[in-house]
Amino acid sequence: MTVSNDFFFTSESVGEGHPDKVCDRISDAIVDLFLAADPESRVAVETMATTNRVMLAGEVRGPESITPKEMEEVARKAIRDIGYAQKGFHWQWAEIHNYVHPQSIDIAVGVDAAGNKDEGAGDQGIMFGYACRETPVFMPAPIFYSHKILRLISEARHAGKLPLLGPDAKSQVTLEYRDGKPVRAARVVVSTQHDETIDQAGVRDLVRPFVEAALPKGWMPDEEFFYVNPTGRFVIGGPDGDAGLTGRKIIVDTYGGAAPHGGGAFSGKDPTKVDRSAAYMARYLAKNVVAAGIAERCTIQLSYAIGVSEPLSLYVNTHDTHHVDDSKLPDVLREMVRLSPRGIREHLQLNRPIYTKTSSFGHFGREPEADGHFSWERTDLIAELKSRFKL
Repeated sequence: MTVSNDFFFTSESVGEGHPDKVCDRISDAIVDLFLAADPESRVAVETMATTNRVMLAGEVRGPESITPKEMEEVARKAIRDIGYAQKGFHWQWAEIHNYVHPQSIDIAVGVDAAGNKDEGAGDQGIMFGYACRETPVFMPAPIFYSHKILRLISEARHAGKLPLLGPDAKSQVTLEYRDGKPVRAARVVVSTQHDETIDQAGVRDLVRPFVEAALPKGWMPDEEFFYVNPTGRFVIGGPDGDAGLTGRKIIVDTYGGAAPHGGGAFSGKDPTKVDRSAAYMARYLAKNVVAAGIAERCTIQLSYAIGVSEPLSLYVNTHDTHHVDDSKLPDVLREMVRLSPRGIREHLQLNRPIYTKTSSFGHFGREPEADGHFSWERTDLIAELKSRFKL
Protein backbone atom coordinates (compact mmCIF):
# COMPACT_ATOMS: atom_id res chain seq x y z
CA MET A 1 0.00 0.00 0.00
CA THR A 2 1.37 3.41 -1.00
CA VAL A 3 0.87 6.28 1.44
CA SER A 4 0.62 9.72 -0.17
CA ASN A 5 2.84 12.51 1.11
CA ASP A 6 0.23 15.03 -0.05
CA PHE A 7 -2.53 15.47 2.53
CA PHE A 8 -4.39 17.80 4.89
CA PHE A 9 -3.98 17.64 8.66
CA THR A 10 -5.85 19.50 11.40
CA SER A 11 -5.05 20.32 15.02
CA GLU A 12 -6.91 22.44 17.56
CA SER A 13 -5.98 24.52 20.56
CA VAL A 14 -8.07 26.02 23.34
CA GLY A 15 -7.38 29.19 25.28
CA GLU A 16 -6.68 29.68 28.96
CA GLY A 17 -10.33 30.54 29.58
CA HIS A 18 -11.73 27.33 28.10
CA PRO A 19 -13.59 25.51 30.92
CA ASP A 20 -11.21 22.55 30.91
CA LYS A 21 -8.19 24.82 30.88
CA VAL A 22 -9.55 26.79 33.83
CA CYS A 23 -9.53 23.49 35.70
CA ASP A 24 -6.03 22.60 34.51
CA ARG A 25 -4.83 26.01 35.67
CA ILE A 26 -6.31 25.60 39.15
CA SER A 27 -4.97 22.06 39.55
CA ASP A 28 -1.47 23.06 38.45
CA ALA A 29 -1.51 26.13 40.69
CA ILE A 30 -2.22 23.81 43.63
CA VAL A 31 0.67 21.55 42.57
CA ASP A 32 2.93 24.62 42.59
CA LEU A 33 1.59 25.67 45.99
CA PHE A 34 2.70 22.36 47.52
CA LEU A 35 6.03 22.10 45.69
CA ALA A 36 6.96 25.65 46.73
CA ALA A 37 6.44 24.64 50.36
CA ASP A 38 8.06 21.20 50.06
CA PRO A 39 9.68 19.91 46.84
CA GLU A 40 8.93 16.33 47.92
CA SER A 41 5.17 16.91 48.18
CA ARG A 42 2.84 14.43 46.53
CA VAL A 43 -0.14 15.93 44.76
CA ALA A 44 -2.94 14.55 42.61
CA VAL A 45 -5.70 17.17 42.48
CA GLU A 46 -8.62 17.32 40.07
CA THR A 47 -10.84 20.33 39.50
CA MET A 48 -14.40 20.60 38.20
CA ALA A 49 -15.97 23.94 37.32
CA THR A 50 -19.45 25.02 36.32
CA THR A 51 -21.59 28.13 36.77
CA ASN A 52 -20.06 29.94 39.76
CA ARG A 53 -18.98 26.68 41.35
CA VAL A 54 -15.61 24.97 41.61
CA MET A 55 -14.92 21.59 43.19
CA LEU A 56 -11.46 20.36 44.21
CA ALA A 57 -10.84 16.66 44.85
CA GLY A 58 -7.83 14.42 45.14
CA GLU A 59 -4.98 13.30 47.35
CA VAL A 60 -1.98 15.12 48.74
CA ARG A 61 0.96 14.55 51.04
CA GLY A 62 2.72 17.70 52.04
CA PRO A 63 3.11 20.39 54.68
CA GLU A 64 0.24 20.62 57.13
CA SER A 65 0.67 24.39 56.92
CA ILE A 66 -1.17 24.31 53.58
CA THR A 67 -4.80 24.62 54.56
CA PRO A 68 -8.02 24.20 52.55
CA LYS A 69 -8.43 27.97 52.77
CA GLU A 70 -5.03 28.51 51.15
CA MET A 71 -5.96 26.12 48.33
CA GLU A 72 -9.18 28.09 47.85
CA GLU A 73 -7.23 31.35 47.64
CA VAL A 74 -4.94 29.85 45.00
CA ALA A 75 -7.97 28.73 42.98
CA ARG A 76 -9.53 32.19 43.13
CA LYS A 77 -6.27 33.81 42.04
CA ALA A 78 -6.05 31.45 39.07
CA ILE A 79 -9.57 32.36 37.97
CA ARG A 80 -8.85 36.07 38.42
CA ASP A 81 -5.58 35.90 36.48
CA ILE A 82 -7.37 34.22 33.56
CA GLY A 83 -9.81 37.12 33.54
CA TYR A 84 -13.11 35.79 34.85
CA ALA A 85 -15.17 38.42 36.64
CA GLN A 86 -18.43 37.61 34.86
CA LYS A 87 -21.91 37.17 36.26
CA GLY A 88 -21.90 33.43 35.60
CA PHE A 89 -18.30 32.82 36.68
CA HIS A 90 -16.58 35.28 38.98
CA TRP A 91 -13.28 34.75 40.75
CA GLN A 92 -14.53 36.43 43.91
CA TRP A 93 -18.05 35.05 44.22
CA ALA A 94 -17.81 31.48 42.91
CA GLU A 95 -18.43 28.79 45.53
CA ILE A 96 -15.36 26.58 46.03
CA HIS A 97 -15.82 23.14 47.58
CA ASN A 98 -12.67 21.34 48.72
CA TYR A 99 -12.62 17.54 49.02
CA VAL A 100 -8.83 17.08 48.89
CA HIS A 101 -7.60 14.49 51.43
CA PRO A 102 -4.34 12.74 52.42
CA GLN A 103 -2.66 10.35 49.98
CA SER A 104 -3.43 6.63 50.29
CA ILE A 105 -0.82 4.84 52.40
CA ASP A 106 -1.03 1.88 49.99
CA ILE A 107 0.21 4.08 47.15
CA ALA A 108 2.86 5.66 49.35
CA VAL A 109 4.29 2.26 50.36
CA GLY A 110 4.66 1.20 46.75
CA VAL A 111 6.13 4.44 45.48
CA ASP A 112 8.44 5.61 48.26
CA ALA A 113 12.10 4.70 48.35
CA ALA A 114 13.01 2.43 51.29
CA GLY A 115 16.19 0.55 52.17
CA ASN A 116 17.75 -0.68 48.92
CA LYS A 117 14.55 0.01 46.97
CA ASP A 118 14.60 3.10 44.78
CA GLU A 119 11.53 5.24 44.38
CA GLY A 120 8.97 3.56 42.14
CA ALA A 121 6.65 4.98 39.51
CA GLY A 122 3.51 6.58 40.88
CA ASP A 123 1.33 4.55 38.53
CA GLN A 124 1.48 2.16 35.61
CA GLY A 125 1.15 3.52 32.10
CA ILE A 126 2.66 4.37 28.74
CA MET A 127 3.98 7.79 27.77
CA PHE A 128 4.98 9.19 24.38
CA GLY A 129 7.27 11.96 23.22
CA TYR A 130 7.61 13.34 19.70
CA ALA A 131 9.64 15.85 17.72
CA CYS A 132 9.93 16.83 14.06
CA ARG A 133 11.46 19.55 11.91
CA GLU A 134 8.24 21.23 10.78
CA THR A 135 8.77 24.26 13.04
CA PRO A 136 11.74 25.92 14.75
CA VAL A 137 10.65 24.43 18.10
CA PHE A 138 10.50 20.90 16.66
CA MET A 139 6.71 20.65 16.92
CA PRO A 140 4.10 19.62 14.36
CA ALA A 141 3.01 22.72 12.47
CA PRO A 142 -0.81 22.49 12.90
CA ILE A 143 -0.72 22.50 16.71
CA PHE A 144 2.11 25.06 16.74
CA TYR A 145 0.06 27.60 14.76
CA SER A 146 -3.18 26.80 16.59
CA HIS A 147 -1.45 27.62 19.88
CA LYS A 148 0.21 30.72 18.46
CA ILE A 149 -3.07 32.27 17.31
CA LEU A 150 -4.62 31.98 20.77
CA ARG A 151 -1.45 33.02 22.58
CA LEU A 152 -1.25 36.26 20.58
CA ILE A 153 -4.92 37.02 21.24
CA SER A 154 -4.46 36.26 24.95
CA GLU A 155 -1.44 38.54 25.23
CA ALA A 156 -3.36 41.38 23.60
CA ARG A 157 -6.39 40.80 25.82
CA HIS A 158 -4.28 40.89 29.00
CA ALA A 159 -2.61 44.07 27.73
CA GLY A 160 -6.03 45.72 27.50
CA LYS A 161 -6.03 45.85 23.68
CA LEU A 162 -9.06 43.59 23.20
CA PRO A 163 -11.60 44.68 25.83
CA LEU A 164 -14.50 43.27 23.82
CA LEU A 165 -13.16 39.71 23.84
CA GLY A 166 -13.56 37.30 26.75
CA PRO A 167 -11.22 34.62 28.11
CA ASP A 168 -12.84 31.57 26.47
CA ALA A 169 -11.48 30.75 23.02
CA LYS A 170 -10.68 27.92 20.63
CA SER A 171 -8.73 27.66 17.39
CA GLN A 172 -8.34 25.03 14.72
CA VAL A 173 -5.85 25.01 11.86
CA THR A 174 -5.92 22.73 8.82
CA LEU A 175 -2.65 22.67 6.91
CA GLU A 176 -2.00 21.37 3.42
CA TYR A 177 1.07 19.15 3.13
CA ARG A 178 2.90 18.58 -0.13
CA ASP A 179 5.64 16.00 -0.28
CA GLY A 180 5.26 15.64 3.48
CA LYS A 181 5.84 19.32 4.26
CA PRO A 182 3.30 21.98 5.31
CA VAL A 183 2.84 24.68 2.67
CA ARG A 184 -0.27 26.67 3.59
CA ALA A 185 -3.31 26.93 5.84
CA ALA A 186 -6.31 25.53 3.99
CA ARG A 187 -8.79 26.25 6.81
CA VAL A 188 -8.64 28.32 10.00
CA VAL A 189 -11.31 28.39 12.69
CA VAL A 190 -11.31 30.78 15.65
CA SER A 191 -14.12 30.91 18.19
CA THR A 192 -13.82 33.49 20.94
CA GLN A 193 -16.07 34.74 23.68
CA HIS A 194 -17.11 38.35 23.16
CA ASP A 195 -19.10 41.21 24.61
CA GLU A 196 -22.74 41.34 23.57
CA THR A 197 -22.19 44.80 22.04
CA ILE A 198 -20.14 43.41 19.15
CA ASP A 199 -21.41 41.24 16.29
CA GLN A 200 -19.80 38.38 14.38
CA ALA A 201 -18.32 40.67 11.72
CA GLY A 202 -16.76 42.84 14.40
CA VAL A 203 -15.20 39.84 16.13
CA ARG A 204 -13.84 38.69 12.77
CA ASP A 205 -12.15 42.07 12.26
CA LEU A 206 -10.59 41.89 15.73
CA VAL A 207 -9.30 38.37 15.27
CA ARG A 208 -7.94 38.60 11.72
CA PRO A 209 -4.68 40.50 12.47
CA PHE A 210 -3.67 37.90 15.07
CA VAL A 211 -4.22 35.01 12.67
CA GLU A 212 -2.22 36.82 9.99
CA ALA A 213 0.57 37.48 12.49
CA ALA A 214 0.64 33.86 13.65
CA LEU A 215 0.83 32.23 10.22
CA PRO A 216 3.79 32.45 7.82
CA LYS A 217 3.42 35.10 5.12
CA GLY A 218 1.11 33.97 2.35
CA TRP A 219 -0.43 31.15 4.37
CA MET A 220 -3.84 32.74 5.10
CA PRO A 221 -6.68 30.61 3.73
CA ASP A 222 -9.18 31.88 1.19
CA GLU A 223 -11.76 34.13 2.82
CA GLU A 224 -14.53 31.52 2.59
CA PHE A 225 -12.40 29.12 4.63
CA PHE A 226 -11.58 31.58 7.42
CA TYR A 227 -14.22 30.87 10.06
CA VAL A 228 -14.73 33.13 13.10
CA ASN A 229 -17.45 32.22 15.61
CA PRO A 230 -19.28 30.02 13.07
CA THR A 231 -22.45 29.89 15.21
CA GLY A 232 -22.60 33.69 15.07
CA ARG A 233 -22.67 34.37 18.82
CA PHE A 234 -20.43 33.43 21.75
CA VAL A 235 -21.31 35.71 24.68
CA ILE A 236 -21.83 33.08 27.38
CA GLY A 237 -18.57 31.17 27.79
CA GLY A 238 -16.20 29.54 30.21
CA PRO A 239 -17.55 27.28 32.96
CA ASP A 240 -20.87 29.18 32.80
CA GLY A 241 -21.41 27.91 29.26
CA ASP A 242 -19.92 24.43 29.64
CA ALA A 243 -18.64 22.49 32.63
CA GLY A 244 -14.88 21.97 32.81
CA LEU A 245 -12.69 19.16 34.14
CA THR A 246 -8.97 18.73 34.67
CA GLY A 247 -7.21 16.63 32.05
CA ARG A 248 -9.73 16.65 29.20
CA LYS A 249 -7.46 18.37 26.68
CA ILE A 250 -4.53 15.94 26.51
CA ILE A 251 -4.18 16.17 22.71
CA VAL A 252 -4.16 19.97 22.89
CA ASP A 253 -1.52 19.66 25.62
CA THR A 254 0.75 17.51 23.46
CA TYR A 255 1.05 17.16 19.67
CA GLY A 256 -2.39 17.92 18.28
CA GLY A 257 -2.95 14.34 17.18
CA ALA A 258 0.19 14.18 15.04
CA ALA A 259 1.78 11.68 17.45
CA PRO A 260 0.49 8.95 19.79
CA HIS A 261 -0.63 9.71 23.33
CA GLY A 262 -0.49 7.27 26.22
CA GLY A 263 -3.78 8.48 27.67
CA GLY A 264 -2.67 10.07 30.94
CA ALA A 265 -3.24 13.74 31.68
CA PHE A 266 -0.54 16.01 33.12
CA SER A 267 -2.18 18.80 35.09
CA GLY A 268 -2.74 18.44 38.82
CA LYS A 269 0.02 15.85 39.23
CA ASP A 270 3.37 16.19 40.96
CA PRO A 271 6.42 14.89 39.04
CA THR A 272 6.53 11.49 40.80
CA LYS A 273 3.56 10.71 38.54
CA VAL A 274 5.10 9.33 35.37
CA ASP A 275 2.02 10.37 33.41
CA ARG A 276 3.62 13.79 33.61
CA SER A 277 7.35 13.40 34.18
CA ALA A 278 7.95 10.51 31.78
CA ALA A 279 5.99 12.27 29.03
CA TYR A 280 8.27 15.26 29.56
CA MET A 281 11.34 13.01 29.39
CA ALA A 282 10.11 11.30 26.22
CA ARG A 283 9.67 14.70 24.56
CA TYR A 284 13.11 15.80 25.80
CA LEU A 285 14.80 12.75 24.30
CA ALA A 286 12.89 12.92 21.01
CA LYS A 287 13.63 16.64 20.61
CA ASN A 288 17.35 16.14 21.22
CA VAL A 289 17.47 13.25 18.73
CA VAL A 290 15.96 15.44 16.01
CA ALA A 291 17.91 18.56 16.98
CA ALA A 292 21.17 16.57 16.82
CA GLY A 293 20.45 15.67 13.19
CA ILE A 294 19.99 11.95 13.82
CA ALA A 295 16.52 11.98 12.23
CA GLU A 296 13.87 14.30 10.82
CA ARG A 297 11.16 12.83 13.05
CA CYS A 298 11.26 10.80 16.25
CA THR A 299 8.66 9.09 18.42
CA ILE A 300 9.64 7.69 21.82
CA GLN A 301 7.55 5.54 24.14
CA LEU A 302 8.28 4.77 27.79
CA SER A 303 6.29 2.34 29.95
CA TYR A 304 6.17 1.90 33.72
CA ALA A 305 4.58 -0.21 36.46
CA ILE A 306 3.46 1.27 39.78
CA GLY A 307 6.13 0.88 42.45
CA VAL A 308 8.79 -0.24 39.92
CA SER A 309 11.73 2.08 39.42
CA GLU A 310 13.07 1.30 35.96
CA PRO A 311 10.91 1.62 32.83
CA LEU A 312 9.56 -1.66 31.48
CA SER A 313 10.38 -0.61 27.93
CA LEU A 314 11.90 2.14 25.79
CA TYR A 315 10.75 2.28 22.17
CA VAL A 316 12.30 4.61 19.58
CA ASN A 317 10.96 5.14 16.06
CA THR A 318 12.55 7.57 13.61
CA HIS A 319 9.98 6.83 10.89
CA ASP A 320 12.62 5.95 8.28
CA THR A 321 13.98 9.50 8.43
CA HIS A 322 17.27 8.65 10.19
CA HIS A 323 20.61 9.83 8.85
CA VAL A 324 22.65 7.30 10.83
CA ASP A 325 22.19 3.74 12.05
CA ASP A 326 19.50 4.32 14.66
CA SER A 327 19.33 0.75 15.96
CA LYS A 328 21.55 1.70 18.90
CA LEU A 329 19.42 4.68 19.96
CA PRO A 330 17.51 2.94 22.78
CA ASP A 331 20.71 1.72 24.44
CA VAL A 332 22.49 5.05 23.95
CA LEU A 333 19.61 7.03 25.44
CA ARG A 334 19.44 4.71 28.47
CA GLU A 335 23.17 5.24 29.03
CA MET A 336 22.90 9.01 28.75
CA VAL A 337 19.88 9.61 31.02
CA ARG A 338 18.48 7.71 34.01
CA LEU A 339 14.88 6.92 33.20
CA SER A 340 13.69 6.03 36.69
CA PRO A 341 11.16 8.47 38.19
CA ARG A 342 13.88 9.86 40.47
CA GLY A 343 16.35 10.05 37.59
CA ILE A 344 13.89 11.96 35.43
CA ARG A 345 13.03 14.42 38.19
CA GLU A 346 16.65 15.09 39.01
CA HIS A 347 17.81 15.42 35.40
CA LEU A 348 15.02 17.82 34.45
CA GLN A 349 14.81 19.39 37.93
CA LEU A 350 11.08 18.87 38.11
CA ASN A 351 10.56 19.24 41.87
CA ARG A 352 9.96 22.96 41.53
CA PRO A 353 6.82 25.10 41.28
CA ILE A 354 6.97 25.34 37.48
CA TYR A 355 3.64 23.94 36.36
CA THR A 356 1.05 26.72 36.29
CA LYS A 357 2.50 28.04 33.03
CA THR A 358 2.05 24.66 31.37
CA SER A 359 -1.72 24.73 31.79
CA SER A 360 -2.39 26.67 28.56
CA PHE A 361 -0.90 26.79 25.06
CA GLY A 362 0.69 23.34 25.31
CA HIS A 363 3.32 21.66 27.43
CA PHE A 364 5.73 21.30 24.49
CA GLY A 365 7.32 23.63 21.98
CA ARG A 366 7.87 26.28 24.66
CA GLU A 367 11.09 28.13 25.45
CA PRO A 368 13.04 26.73 28.44
CA GLU A 369 13.44 29.40 31.09
CA ALA A 370 16.28 30.13 33.50
CA ASP A 371 14.09 29.46 36.54
CA GLY A 372 13.35 25.91 35.38
CA HIS A 373 10.11 26.30 33.46
CA PHE A 374 9.96 23.93 30.47
CA SER A 375 13.32 22.32 31.27
CA TRP A 376 12.30 19.37 29.06
CA GLU A 377 12.59 21.67 26.05
CA ARG A 378 16.37 22.02 26.48
CA THR A 379 18.59 20.63 23.73
CA ASP A 380 21.63 20.01 25.91
CA LEU A 381 22.14 16.42 24.73
CA ILE A 382 23.05 17.43 21.17
CA ALA A 383 26.82 17.41 21.60
CA GLU A 384 26.93 13.97 23.21
CA LEU A 385 24.50 12.47 20.70
CA LYS A 386 26.54 13.81 17.79
CA SER A 387 29.69 12.38 19.36
CA ARG A 388 28.09 8.98 19.92
CA PHE A 389 26.88 8.78 16.32
CA LYS A 390 29.93 10.51 14.82
CA LEU A 391 27.95 13.36 13.26
